[in-house]
Amino acid sequence: MRLIKTLAMPLFLALAGPAPAEESALKRMQTADDSRGWEAVGRLDIAGRAFCTGALIAPDLVLTAAHCLYDRHSGERFDIADMTFLAGWRNGRAEAYRAVRQALPHPGYEFAGADKVARVRHDIALIELAQPVRLSGVVPFQTEPRPRWGEEVGIVSYAHDRAEAPSIQEVCDILGRQPGVLVTSCLVDFGSSGAPIFVMRDGVARIVSVVSAKAELGDKPVALGSTLGNALADLRAMVGRNPVVPAGQRLSAGGAKFLRP
Repeated sequence: MRLIKTLAMPLFLALAGPAPAEESALKRMQTADDSRGWEAVGRLDIAGRAFCTGALIAPDLVLTAAHCLYDRHSGERFDIADMTFLAGWRNGRAEAYRAVRQALPHPGYEFAGADKVARVRHDIALIELAQPVRLSGVVPFQTEPRPRWGEEVGIVSYAHDRAEAPSIQEVCDILGRQPGVLVTSCLVDFGSSGAPIFVMRDGVARIVSVVSAKAELGDKPVALGSTLGNALADLRAMVGRNPVVPAGQRLSAGGAKFLRP
């Protein structure tokens, strides 16, 4: 996950919501019972040397962060042949292993853009899988454009120090917001990029944002999330079109493969 510490935090504070609720602890989901209902969250492995978090929003579509598609050293797009989505990855196995057909960052996203707030605002991507995940135990998530005013949020994510099983934080606070951006108290670290930030309505988890970066508010670590808004609709409209593939990359439509982390 890219580290951003230079955002104008006082601007976010001016837009903060009601008094924060009590946050819950981050809990590792070690067992099948712990993970039940969250199997559509998975790890997006990249070239066997990096990973992000993603979540199914359709049998063949994974929602994640746009910056996960870029090599942070060179700024170049990763080859999609080097990407594998591991649905429900936990303790050495996944519910499903899928190769990637195309990877679509939001058209407004600029990996090296100077405006850090704009980068967060557009930091979402859709991964179209080579084959859909159609398993009764892996149910794609519903989505909402943004959380309602005063709602609490939660998060399910992987990270570099908890890469072998997802962790859930059921309650974290929205500390501030701008159009397209949430500042939350959710606990994130490298590898949590693209993790679903969700609200619970009628007992159903609905994704409202994805993790873009971690930052600091004073001396408190915070998570910056890209809200879905109209951006997700823009990306859905792009799926199925002939993708534009940067030079040096190739499309892959093969079956599932596994890359060791």
